[in-house]
Amino acid sequence: MDIYFAVTPPGIESITTLELARLGLLPAEALPAVKPAGILPATPSFTLPPLSFQGGLQALYRANLHLRTASRILVRLGMPFMARTFPELVEKASRLPWERFLAPGQPVALRVTCHKSKLYHSEAVAERLLTALEARLGKPSPRLKPSDDDDPPRPAGEGLGARVGKENPPQLILARIVEDKCTVSVDSSGELLHRRGYRLATAKAPLRENLAAALLFASGWDAQSPLIDPFCGSGTIPIEAALIARNLPPGQNRRFAFMDWPNFDESLWKAVLTGAAEHLSAEIPPILASDRDAGAVRMAQENARRAGVHHLIQFDTQAVSALHPPARAGWVVTNPPYGVRVSEGKDLRNLYAQFGNVLRSKCPGWRVAILSSDEFLLGHTGLKLSTVLTFNNGGLRVRLGCGQVPAL
Repeated sequence: MDIYFAVTPPGIESITTLELARLGLLPAEALPAVKPAGILPATPSFTLPPLSFQGGLQALYRANLHLRTASRILVRLGMPFMARTFPELVEKASRLPWERFLAPGQPVALRVTCHKSKLYHSEAVAERLLTALEARLGKPSPRLKPSDDDDPPRPAGEGLGARVGKENPPQLILARIVEDKCTVSVDSSGELLHRRGYRLATAKAPLRENLAAALLFASGWDAQSPLIDPFCGSGTIPIEAALIARNLPPGQNRRFAFMDWPNFDESLWKAVLTGAAEHLSAEIPPILASDRDAGAVRMAQENARRAGVHHLIQFDTQAVSALHPPARAGWVVTNPPYGVRVSEGKDLRNLYAQFGNVLRSKCPGWRVAILSSDEFLLGHTGLKLSTVLTFNNGGLRVRLGCGQVPAL
């Protein structure tokens, strides 16, 4: 049984914990309590570190296939060990079971961090780890440097799915030395998990797919009530909502690094895919997406078509004042302009005030979740909103304000 770790954007750890628990990959006592205004993490009683879980290959495959808010899934390569000298590092690292994840001569990418340790030079540590794995595998492994965007390296021009057919793709290895204790992990995901493969067209200031899913979970949306995004941009929020409502796995149309491992079990992977297909939801609530930018709406429609959910979303080109919600109350989850980058120098107070007025007049009793970098702008909606999440989006610190529109 291996130990896995779900890497997730800082600020949404409780959401990913919720997902892991719902997948049965964490004990029931780890399941956070879900409130209409968001998610309150429970105090876990299990002994593994947060976002860690145990299991076999099936658990690894299911986590990569189903997790909507994680960035990647790591596999701990053996137990952490003490290393105060380079010979000690090489000797102990050469005992690790590299052959489970690497073929002899396979290219690797090493990412190393060192804190409060005698071995403090990350580049020197990376070179010794390369020596150790070559000693274990009996053949030199070419080394590529990880790219700046936290993805494993690949030749220029290659995108999602480019690893298909590659005999020797690079394997990302991560090592962390803290107070002389070394932990080595292998990345099982390859491309970051937010790259579902559908968002080829983007409007300005797009929201990553895993962050959009986090907004939906944190809003408390039940995936059965209507959902509206009146500032849909390239459509990430409504597309993720449709995937959640249909129970479509976000990783169903992509490739993962574990598919290139010597121990990849193709029959087990197919069984995991079959199991997921047996749990699709037939009943889908109304999902409405609109934007005043016709070009953005066209992009959103193209993305939804690639995701296979275009028939589940009603797209409209319209201003927020033209909103026509369903009669049944539901959720408004949206990412309006912040006044930074997209509308530099423009005063958006009137837009937020108008948005609040529209919600009060047309969506009484609806729940609302609004993402913004400016608490001042959120206040101009005139709605009572509580901050449920805070995280970075495109270099900006943003907050998700959740509340309920007053009933008439």
